Amino acid sequence: MRQLFQGMESALLSDMENESTIWRFQEGEQLMHPGHYLRNMFFITKGLVKVYREDNDGAEFFMYYIKPGQACALSIACTERNEISTVRAIAVEETDALMVSYTNMEEWLMQYKSWGRFVIDTFRHRLEEVLLAFDNVAFRGLDERIEFYLKRQCRETQSKTLTISHQDIANDLNTSREVVSRLLKKLEQHGKIIMLRHAIEVLEL
Repeated sequence: MRQLFQGMESALLSDMENESTIWRFQEGEQLMHPGHYLRNMFFITKGLVKVYREDNDGAEFFMYYIKPGQACALSIACTERNEISTVRAIAVEETDALMVSYTNMEEWLMQYKSWGRFVIDTFRHRLEEVLLAFDNVAFRGLDERIEFYLKRQCRETQSKTLTISHQDIANDLNTSREVVSRLLKKLEQHGKIIMLRHAIEVLEL
């Protein structure tokens, strides 16, 4: 864990190790969901988490990933204000999350400058990602959004072979599987991807 949070004071890291709890989530399990009261904020120490926003009709829109060494800004806000979650966070693979209580959050803000910097940086980073997602929806056509989505998936998973279905992409982009399949076929015809069985190999985007 110390390798993930190298900018923090040694005493803070010791407190995190001694006073927090590691929860393990299997692929597909939810760390938080709309209507969920959070008693702890969480860091990811292993694995990968996807965060979705859900509308009133139950449709979901992919917002961002949480990777090892990162925290969920909304879990911080909900824990601090004792409010319910408005997003869904799902483990993409087996994931370990370090759970930090409200009491510890408050104490560490008073004791450690690096904790305050970490919280501010977390909100800044998430705001940038949300604005990027908004720009992608507002100013790009769906064909450009799919290319952007695939690039982002490659970057976050550090792989050019994406184990993902057409339906998964459709769910993340809040569109239909048929539209996604048509646009992926177009990308394949242009030599940008190869569609494999249950996967997509990204060649050039």
